Amino acid sequence: MADLRDSVFLRACRREATPYPPVWFMRQAGRALPEYRRVRQGNTMLEACRQPELIMEITLQPVRRYGVDAAILFSDIVVPLQAVGVDVEITPGIGPVIAEPFRRAADLDRLPALSPSDVPYVSEAVRALTVELGPVPLIGFAGAPFTLASYLIEGGPSRTHEHTKALMYGDPATWHALLGRLAVIAAGYLQVQIDAGVSAVQVFDSWAGALSAADYLQSVEPHSAALLASVSGVPKIHFGVGTGELLTLMGQAGADVVGVDWRVPLDEAARRVGPGRAVQGNLDPALCFAPWPVLADRVRDTVRRGRGAEGHIFNLGHGVLPETDPDVLRRIVELVHSETAPH
Repeated sequence: MADLRDSVFLRACRREATPYPPVWFMRQAGRALPEYRRVRQGNTMLEACRQPELIMEITLQPVRRYGVDAAILFSDIVVPLQAVGVDVEITPGIGPVIAEPFRRAADLDRLPALSPSDVPYVSEAVRALTVELGPVPLIGFAGAPFTLASYLIEGGPSRTHEHTKALMYGDPATWHALLGRLAVIAAGYLQVQIDAGVSAVQVFDSWAGALSAADYLQSVEPHSAALLASVSGVPKIHFGVGTGELLTLMGQAGADVVGVDWRVPLDEAARRVGPGRAVQGNLDPALCFAPWPVLADRVRDTVRRGRGAEGHIFNLGHGVLPETDPDVLRRIVELVHSETAPH
């Protein structure tokens, strides 16, 4: 098995000098790729996430197509929830849908701890992928406690998170018990991936931007910090959407790298995150539809601003949009790789 420690991606995670920013894309394995759509035919999202051969193929597709500096395991943040018995399906065009939302203390009984035997397909796929990828690092991931809780409480995606906030404000004991249990499940899921050989992990807190800094600090950060503290041996990335006002707190939660969406300039985001952390991001995914000269200028600007951080991994500020032209992503990778650090 290849020694990955000198890969440009892992060096950036450790805030070491790199000749250029490593680049990968959130949702790089997905609907933007015609080869992904072909192999997914006849399988629901969660069915595909339980088949090691499909996990492998879909994980490898963007590495072949784009030449990115890291692969990310094909999975979904609700996979461990389904694995422990939650009735969840991913509905096309909607997202995760929970048959029976979690709104009372008694609902916690439906959330047992995750055992490695609950997700054997993940271990099998990761072990095979680390061999197949050779010098390319593999990123594992899990959902953050708040984002998982939001799906469970709302019953699916929500713009307002009214049920989530009602529980957070109205029943703090149940709220903290739920997030504590979800942190344990997410930690178990990350540990399965680490034990099987991933080189880094990312915690997705996709809905954390719905919170004020005060609510995040009191009701969410302790559980995210507990999750991140439970992970050792590999670099940890912590990412949220709409979290410009939370970046300082996210930087204090314990990750090695803080992911940044496109709403805050990357140099300012690095200042907010604070010392001792690298940053990841932060090109607006919609810019991939702009004329190439405009897009190229914004890519270069992102790279330039990232040089002020202690380490920078180039990425989008959120996932690849489904209608993105794959050739545009390939050209972005080539451009970032050509933006060598000044001597």
